[in-house]
Amino acid sequence: MYHSRRAALAAALLSLLALPASAQVAPERRADIARSAVALPDGTAFRVQMEAGNIDRARAWLDAGLDPNFLGDRIGSGLMIGAWEGNIPLMELFAARGADVNQANGMGETALMHAAWKGRIDAVRWLLAHGARVERGSMQWTALHYAVFAGHADVAALLLEKGADVNARTPNGSSVLMMAVYEGREDVARWLLGRGADTSIKNENGDGALEWAMKFDQVKIARMVSTAADFQAAASRPKSDWGQARRSETAPPGVEDLLRIREILASRHMSVDKVDRRIAALRAKYARESLKKEAPPAAVLEITAERRAPERQEARKIKRDAARP
Repeated sequence: MYHSRRAALAAALLSLLALPASAQVAPERRADIARSAVALPDGTAFRVQMEAGNIDRARAWLDAGLDPNFLGDRIGSGLMIGAWEGNIPLMELFAARGADVNQANGMGETALMHAAWKGRIDAVRWLLAHGARVERGSMQWTALHYAVFAGHADVAALLLEKGADVNARTPNGSSVLMMAVYEGREDVARWLLGRGADTSIKNENGDGALEWAMKFDQVKIARMVSTAADFQAAASRPKSDWGQARRSETAPPGVEDLLRIREILASRHMSVDKVDRRIAALRAKYARESLKKEAPPAAVLEITAERRAPERQEARKIKRDAARP
């Protein structure tokens, strides 16, 4: 009985293989079937796979109908992620499928800005060769701002060679030179001055290169960006005139790794409760340790949020233990 059933199945299979061409599945239909078998990603899954350089997955998603300008979370499109990672084959794939080389993400950043920030000079060259614009209109962040802020002089030089404005200004009016001052990049500041950087530019807060140099204790840079008389006048003023120099603090050790694990779990629709508790514990420990330093406040406010789900923002107050110094 079993053998006769197997023989019948085999015969049926042979008959299907012998069907005339008119009865076989059309190529268009096969493509539809293939597309339906591939689930399109959400923003997190897309970013994780593209950052990992999974070109085969990218190609399968694109074949299944993914918009080549689809924006993943944080970084942006596949082409932008390729620029961020310096992955030119990934950039070439998305460009070949119609990706916009000048597309901006939700933060107004382009692929060229990402490549400049990361110092991916080969990716910068590729983007420029494929129509990336070095300028974006007045009062906008540019790739040159990003390159200088991150200290990538070779990228900055290439951008200037391709027509970038050395005196481009951010939305609040801060100059490219001010980015070098902010980060204390003395060599880059000197290099920009040699290429015509304007020291007189001030932002909407009335700060310029000299003010930032004084605020951040960059005395050598302050001398470079001012006349002898202006520097003398600035140096004679009390430090309190320049305001307190505050910078964003990096995440506590270990948190970045946990955040990455969290994103992978979320992309697979797995529970993130346990890892969230570990992240919160690390942040709380870091906050309490910070409270012991330099005249701490009575309490600090810790805020956590996700770009993809801003409604899940959480805030909690961490109080200083009065019994501790």
